[in-house]
Parts: sequence; C-alpha cells; structure tokens
Amino acid sequence: MFFSSRRATIALAAAGLASIATAASAQMEIKLMAPAAPGGGWDATARSMQQAMVAAGAAKSVQVTNVAGAGGMVGLAQFVNAAKGDGSQLMVNGFVMVGAIILNKSPVTLDMVTPIARLTAEAEVIVVPANSPIKDAKDLAAAVKADPAKVTWAGGSAGGVDHIMAALFAGAVGADASKINYVPFSGGGEALAALLGGRVTAGLSGWSEFEGQIKAGKLRAIAVSSGNRLADNPTPTLKEQGINLEVINWRSVVAAPGISADQKKALADAIDKMVKSPAWAEVLKQRGWDDAYLSGPAFDAFLKSEMTRVADVMKAVGLVK
Repeated sequence: MFFSSRRATIALAAAGLASIATAASAQMEIKLMAPAAPGGGWDATARSMQQAMVAAGAAKSVQVTNVAGAGGMVGLAQFVNAAKGDGSQLMVNGFVMVGAIILNKSPVTLDMVTPIARLTAEAEVIVVPANSPIKDAKDLAAAVKADPAKVTWAGGSAGGVDHIMAALFAGAVGADASKINYVPFSGGGEALAALLGGRVTAGLSGWSEFEGQIKAGKLRAIAVSSGNRLADNPTPTLKEQGINLEVINWRSVVAAPGISADQKKALADAIDKMVKSPAWAEVLKQRGWDDAYLSGPAFDAFLKSEMTRVADVMKAVGLVK
C-alpha cells in the first residue's frame, strides 16, 4: 500500500512537472534566424518550424528573420555576437554552413554555438531548363567530361552541399573537379531565376525548392542524389544512370552561445515537442523531407564528425587545400 501510494505520488509529481514544462514552452517567444535569403532550404525550414512550433504548442510565437550572405557566415557571425546568453533565440543551419566555414576559413564556427538538434535530410535534384538539349544525367556527364568549365552550375552558397555535389559529380564522371564552373547564389529564388532565364546549364538543390517549376514544365529533373528514387517520383537516381554518386543534405537548429543548462533544456524540449507533432509530420510530407531528428549528445557528436568529413571531401575534390 505504501509503495502504491508512493508511486502514485511520484506519478502525480511527474505529471505536474510535465504540465509545468508544457505550459512554460507554450509561453516561449522564439526568435529564429534563417541565415540566407528568402526562398531557399534554410528559409523554408525556418518558416516550417514557425508554423509547426506554434501549432504544436511548443512556443507562443516564432519570429523568423533572414540574414543572407557567404553561405550563412554573415548570419552565424551576427548570431554568435548578438544572441550570446539569450535563451529565446535559435538559428537554422546544416551541411551548407559546415562547408562554408571551411571554404571561407571563418574565424566564427559552429563550435561557438549551442547544438540543439538535427531535423531533416533531403536528397539533391539536378535540373536543367525545359528547352535544354541535356535530356538526362548521361548527357550532362558527357558535357562535363568534354569541358567542365563550359558547364555552368547554379546552386547555393560556395562550399555548400550544392557546390560539393557539383564537384563530386565531375569527379565521378572522370572530369577535373577543380575546373567546374559553379555560380553560387545566396538564396534558392535567385538560383531559380538564373535557371529559368537560361543563364546556367544546370541547377542543384533540394527537390522541394524546384518542385513547382518542375511540375509546371519549366524545369526538367534529370536525376536525384539519393540511393533510391523518392516516393511517388519517377526521377531516376544518379546510380541508375551509371554515375556512382550519392549525396544527402541535412539541416539542423542551434541555440545561442553562453546559454544556461536550463535554457538549453527548454529549447531542446520545445524542438522535441515540435518534431513529434502532427504539424511537423505534415511539413515533412508536404516538403518531401526525411525525418532525421537527432538531439542531445548524439547530435553533438554528429556535428563534430561532419566538420571532419566535409573538410576531407572538400580537400579530395580540390575545393580547399
């Protein structure tokens, strides 16, 4: 009887604490930075989080700001310097920022922020304008192999996943990766405009960023970079077309430097509540993103391992020495 009563007391206490935590997160007013121009993957992630966090009761409000430039380096520097100790601020980041830090030899790095969680993973898609003579990945491979400098690629910031994939593509088809002609844009909207204007040969990004123009018949999707085809999507993989290459982009969220353990827990709990909500599940479905949720020490370790892995890849393809 004593133990039953004690268990009941503990259960009630736990329920009470959970209720308090839920109520606390529901009152959070979050400032969320997308360190890129509107229209790209980080912007889409931030605005999807804005909707899902409020819908899930993980925050009272979420204010999104865009700070574009240098693969997120402008935003990262601003975040590290201006948000220090502020437990109400978050910033979206990912594979692209890891590469940009290395390429720009940035003195400000992800070691200076507080890791919270990895959120999504997404395959890359290669597109060409609808009137392009390039019909598939084999045609693009032939053009790159003939002269990599004549094939212009549009994508996100220099050193990011799009840039790295273009270099890996050149290497995979037997061309000199150090001679690729890559045109970086600070946001997906600008890259899309270059493609639709016929100013570049091919474009690289996540499927969701090009989906509307592909369905409208203005862009032709010639390959995806995943190991298997995307669900309900006929676009062949690179491997199906004889090109041994697989690249997956990931995105995550970090908090400001110098926050307390309680502040970090409150933000981590809010993100945990969001990713387990029906609202976030609907975001993943609509965007075509894979659930790559990883938090706590496992995410800390992942982030450090990615810094090493991406640096090794960039050296191998000649993007850095």
